[in-house]
Amino acid sequence: MVRYTFKRLLSLMLSLAIASLVIFFVIEVAPGDPAQFMLGMNAQPDTVAALRAELGLDVPKWERYLNWVGGMLVGDFGTSYTYRTPVAGMIADRMWVSLPLALYALTLSTLIAFPAGIYAAARRGTPGDVAVMGATQLGVAIPNFWFAMMLVLVFAINLRWFSAGGFAGWDDGLWTGLHSLTLPAIALALPQAAILARVMRSSLLDILGEDFMRTARAKGLTRRQALWRHGLRNALIPVLTIIGLQFAFLIAGGIIIEQVFYLPGLGRLIFQSISSRDLIVVESVVMLLVFAVIVVNFLVDLAYAIVDPRLRSRT
Repeated sequence: MVRYTFKRLLSLMLSLAIASLVIFFVIEVAPGDPAQFMLGMNAQPDTVAALRAELGLDVPKWERYLNWVGGMLVGDFGTSYTYRTPVAGMIADRMWVSLPLALYALTLSTLIAFPAGIYAAARRGTPGDVAVMGATQLGVAIPNFWFAMMLVLVFAINLRWFSAGGFAGWDDGLWTGLHSLTLPAIALALPQAAILARVMRSSLLDILGEDFMRTARAKGLTRRQALWRHGLRNALIPVLTIIGLQFAFLIAGGIIIEQVFYLPGLGRLIFQSISSRDLIVVESVVMLLVFAVIVVNFLVDLAYAIVDPRLRSRT
């Protein structure tokens, strides 16, 4: 297990190094000068040059890249061009919205998908199975931004159970914060739950046809007992893959939902920073999101090895 983990760590570090290069140079070659954008098109060239020097934009790109990476390694993401505040502080403030939202949505997705997928697999071909698969097909087809607007229309405007947007914060207690995130979490969770339920059903059906499952039934276990004792654990590997990808998506892909609900999260920060050409913020937030994706995949790989020890011997 130690050797397996070490190899995955090397792969993680290599992936991060390549990602940092791609992110920095792709964003840096984007058209437009942040200093010119901030001062306006009619600004004097010497004024623009002075601001470029103040922002550190007058040094070679390779030097800026090394400074950026070196700073991130010690927790310094630089200073925002627009707000003149540390980027690390801006990210930390918004992480308290995006991370709980992603965890909340992933929890809802898992709680919905696991029972639905297991139920459909255990009753393959029955009306219950058809109903679950029909519901999941609908969940996959509906755009989450449209679903989010319908949630606002029904539960915020008509029923007035929730606010239509904004975030109340955590200062007034856990329940107040979760209440503000409930509609966005549902909008993110249901499409993901539909995908996860279908994967769970498909994986379980594949496992139920294996020889060891027939052996378990021949030894006297009921179909239900064989499914819970032997089938579920063996069916978890593709499910873990989807859960890992979904968590990464929920952190990185909530930009539209955060816009719909006016949430001050990372997605909204990226949107605002792109609009204002605040490159250092865009680079740092995107790198953080890539880091989250790679780390989640690393943890999923470790979970594979725990669920299926045969994977350790193949590396």
